Amino acid sequence: MPKVLFLPHNKSIRVHAGDNVIRAAMEAGVHINASCGGEGLCGKCRVIIEQGEVEGGVTEKLDPPDVAKGVRQACLAVVKGDLVVRVPVESAVDESVLNMQSTPRSTARIKVVNFEDLKDKGLFVPPVEKKYLELPAPTTSDNLADASRLVSFLKLKHNEHFLEVDLSVIQKIPAIIRADNFKVTATLARPVRENSKTRIINIQSGDTSDRNYAVAIDVGTTTVYGQVIDLKSGETLAQYGDFNAQISYGDDVITRIVYTEKPGGLEKLNQVVIGTINKVLEKIIRKAGVALDDISTITLAGNTTMTQILLKVDPRYIRLSPYVPASILYPPIKASELGMNLGDHATALVFPGVSSYVGGDIVAGVMGSGMYLSDELTLYMDIGTNAEIVIGNKDWLACAACSAGPAFEGGGIKLGMRATQGAIEDFSMDPVTFEPMIITIGNVRPKGICGSGLIIMAATMFEMGIIDNLGKFDRDLDTPRIRQTDGIYEYVVAWSDETQIERDVVLTEPDIDNLIRAKGAMHSGFMTLLEEVGLGVDQIDRIILAGGFGSYVDLEKAMTIGLLPETDTDKVTFIGNGSLMGARMSALTNRIRKDVWEVTKKMTNFELSETASYMDNYIAALFLPHTDMAKFPKLKKRLDDRRKASRLSPRRPGSA
Repeated sequence: MPKVLFLPHNKSIRVHAGDNVIRAAMEAGVHINASCGGEGLCGKCRVIIEQGEVEGGVTEKLDPPDVAKGVRQACLAVVKGDLVVRVPVESAVDESVLNMQSTPRSTARIKVVNFEDLKDKGLFVPPVEKKYLELPAPTTSDNLADASRLVSFLKLKHNEHFLEVDLSVIQKIPAIIRADNFKVTATLARPVRENSKTRIINIQSGDTSDRNYAVAIDVGTTTVYGQVIDLKSGETLAQYGDFNAQISYGDDVITRIVYTEKPGGLEKLNQVVIGTINKVLEKIIRKAGVALDDISTITLAGNTTMTQILLKVDPRYIRLSPYVPASILYPPIKASELGMNLGDHATALVFPGVSSYVGGDIVAGVMGSGMYLSDELTLYMDIGTNAEIVIGNKDWLACAACSAGPAFEGGGIKLGMRATQGAIEDFSMDPVTFEPMIITIGNVRPKGICGSGLIIMAATMFEMGIIDNLGKFDRDLDTPRIRQTDGIYEYVVAWSDETQIERDVVLTEPDIDNLIRAKGAMHSGFMTLLEEVGLGVDQIDRIILAGGFGSYVDLEKAMTIGLLPETDTDKVTFIGNGSLMGARMSALTNRIRKDVWEVTKKMTNFELSETASYMDNYIAALFLPHTDMAKFPKLKKRLDDRRKASRLSPRRPGSA
């Protein structure tokens, strides 16, 4: 069997002759960009064959000089013998950037969950509690069974009624109860439904009542984040995020659903995401310095596809009309039964969803943000490849999902990339020379453009008249940075000698077009949803932005391109990872666990593909910022003022 060595990772694996290079990389645990899931469409899985020979892998997406240097598309390059393959820098994923403390832009207010508020409102009732007992030893006249003794004294000393004992507790109680002279701590799991019993899920010798912890996990399409929470103080003890290893099998949920339909595909993707979760668990538990036996519960939230793959449930019907998930409710389950490296007593609670494309991550965000308890009319937006929108307040909620595409995460962009080291995240331009100023994540040489940088570039160029409202460059500008390559106009953001990738970083007209389509889907989504409930943008009291991408969004620029409705930026709140926030809140208070089912029943789902006005709104939004400039009066004034100051004609690109 041929041996394939991947550099600079120094990882090797033996594969069958005839396997392709990207498959070998997947098996070796080496990440290569593959936005299309290995279908040969995106052209991003570039590798350099340094030694050995492959068959195929040369396509029109590769430049001839690169082909001469050994560059191939990994998904189409077939292994013939031993290989040394170098993975270029643009395919590197760096989880360290996920854990950096980002500085939000001044225009976005940050919503932080105040633990003291929970206490003041009487909502701090953790779903899992510990109770310490000093039990009398049994005698010939008091020979209650060990479990019965435990239950009896919980009633007597702590007024705990309607108790049931898990089998795992019964199995270990004889030894544990006698290990410290009948001094024990019982862990109680509170019921969600009325008239249900409280379960005794664990027993420990001695007094461990001050050591009671929970884990919250956001199972995202791109990333997995976790937190360890102290259920006595409400403090978050540790947090860590990593890339969901499923990204090597496709960037979006549809590609992954298709992969699960292959023989062994569901099993493979399940193992991969469980592996990522366990990696995150190992990191946060070590950082928090807590014992596995003191972690009593884990709460997980993810979109419908991620949830079904996590639970090893066939997701294929999610993508087929009439788009029906296997379930929107999930029972409690032992975390160890899912393959998670936690104690046998730890219960996994999975957030319910609403529909195939509005899942538990959005429900968690609605719960964690508190919009379901508010009088204010709120627009909640989770911006990403799979964009979800919720509108409503404490009385009603309407929701929808729209496929914005991967542009916000760098997909579908010639030099696009995720928000990792070297990604251009900020941009400005000299209005006279048209020379750029860029800032990258990590302040290193650029190697690509992430979603937030893409928005800022497009908005800046539009306001300065570099591009028109269709995203086309002004061909008459006197600058070498605007050029035509293979019939496509592009702007050179960084010359090759300034980059890490030894080629120019460019923004092309097709890139801008992909961004316009993505923002058009988002704009059409919330406008259609508002119209369906008979409301207008001016009636929105506040906007909540969620998702990792939202932390980098410049609100003014997002409004400039029409991604967000034009409104007072003070109305906009950023909550960060709404899914993780909801999972954390659910771990802190049983109120959310009791409320969540009623909230999901209250959320009316609209299938946008079946809503007639969606396509009309989408077509109208395929311009910068929109066909109707009356929706963007502040921007219109800025453009008019710039036109007057520059003495531009009304036909000048960038004018309204």
